[in-house]
Amino acid sequence: MPPNPNPNTAPPLDDLTLIRNRVFDDIAMGDSETLVRTLTAADIQLFAVLSGDANPQHLDEEFAGNTRFHSVIAHGMFGGALISAVLGTRLPGPGTIYLGQTLKFLAPVRIGDTLTTSVTVTEREPVKKRLKLHCQCVNQDGVVVISGEADVLAPTESIVRPRASLPEVRLLPGGGEVQALFTHARALGPLVTAVVHPCDAVSLGAALDARAAGLIEPILVAPHAKLLAVAQQAGLDLGSCRIEDVPHSHAAAARAVELAVQGEVALLMKGSLHTDELMAAVVSCAALRTKRRISHCFVMQTPAYPRPFIVTDAAINIAPTLEEKADIIRNAIDLAHAIGVRTPRVAILAAVETVNSHMPATLDAAILCKMADRGQISGALLDGPLAFDNAVSPAAARIKGIVSEVAGQADVLVVPDLESGNMLAKQLEYLGGASSAGVVLGARLPIVLTSRADSRETRLASCAVALLLARQYRDSPP
Repeated sequence: MPPNPNPNTAPPLDDLTLIRNRVFDDIAMGDSETLVRTLTAADIQLFAVLSGDANPQHLDEEFAGNTRFHSVIAHGMFGGALISAVLGTRLPGPGTIYLGQTLKFLAPVRIGDTLTTSVTVTEREPVKKRLKLHCQCVNQDGVVVISGEADVLAPTESIVRPRASLPEVRLLPGGGEVQALFTHARALGPLVTAVVHPCDAVSLGAALDARAAGLIEPILVAPHAKLLAVAQQAGLDLGSCRIEDVPHSHAAAARAVELAVQGEVALLMKGSLHTDELMAAVVSCAALRTKRRISHCFVMQTPAYPRPFIVTDAAINIAPTLEEKADIIRNAIDLAHAIGVRTPRVAILAAVETVNSHMPATLDAAILCKMADRGQISGALLDGPLAFDNAVSPAAARIKGIVSEVAGQADVLVVPDLESGNMLAKQLEYLGGASSAGVVLGARLPIVLTSRADSRETRLASCAVALLLARQYRDSPP
């Protein structure tokens, strides 16, 4: 490749797509490399996430404003990471082995500061191929904020590799609604909850976490000896929790239902037993049934959508009939009201947004919307069939020429069947970064269904949603 005649033009393509090192024999005293980086608030937040260092000096503007620095400052080791980046990618580059690093933190680094991070060779040891390099970070005002010395083993073989394309990490608006959910639910006070067979560390820990968060007052329905063994092995303190001793999981489900019928508990929460065991006990109890079909809802929030939304049904009804879909929608509307959405926009999903006699989901959607027009389903705005993109994207709806109060801004997504709903919810969670909470509706009291794979946040959010729903049931029984 011929040399670039104009140093102000873009570098050769291989400089952008390849990363290469400098071997020890090609490095001389005084050789230097630099990296320039402007600090953002996102940099500080991401470093806190990765390191676990949530010191309020770095994250809390109000707290930091009253310290000697009078503002948020970066973690000291953020500068150390920049030095590591220069050593690992520029001088000496790939193949470098870190042996030691000293650092002196001389001045604070604030949001908006532009740091020039440099390393300069000060010693060479040819026998062991060791280098000492002076390292420093200098801000835009010429102030040295970090200074130190690195001791490394330099590579002895040339390395040329395709440059890795780092994933884009963005901190997007959102998440405040989840915190608002917790705050609102806690303000209502905890509800007595039958936790059914919490006989593993995950489910028992979830119940105790929810108690500590002020969401529930648990009654642990499980074999007493087994429960104590789990608590002891996991280092969990049962404190003053009431324990209902039963011989096995089937008996736990039956006893929890008895407690619900007797009015001793306002919520049921699944532990380590199978969902079928718990739901069979609920469904077979006439005193807990209502005129509606029992169904499940996920309350979800993803950074790509401006508001929380509900997905139903992804856990209970495998292939719901038209009448069952009507109840699934009514349950979802009740949940939307409970979490503060006065007139939820309900999108009834199908593969296409037009009625097709060969696609039953589109026919059901059209009939359900007509039922809403006639007052058979109330408390919400319904539209369908809508494809997923038309339900959540105003642009997609506009391109398709769909004029609707629901399209592009749905609060509730009604799926055709359990398979599509379960796949949609899991795709949103694992690929879309969605947070979620799950609850079962249609019985006399809400039921929290959790999975072994659920995060602590999901379990707590599920309890919070169920608590809000239970409070609404007290005023308007299902």
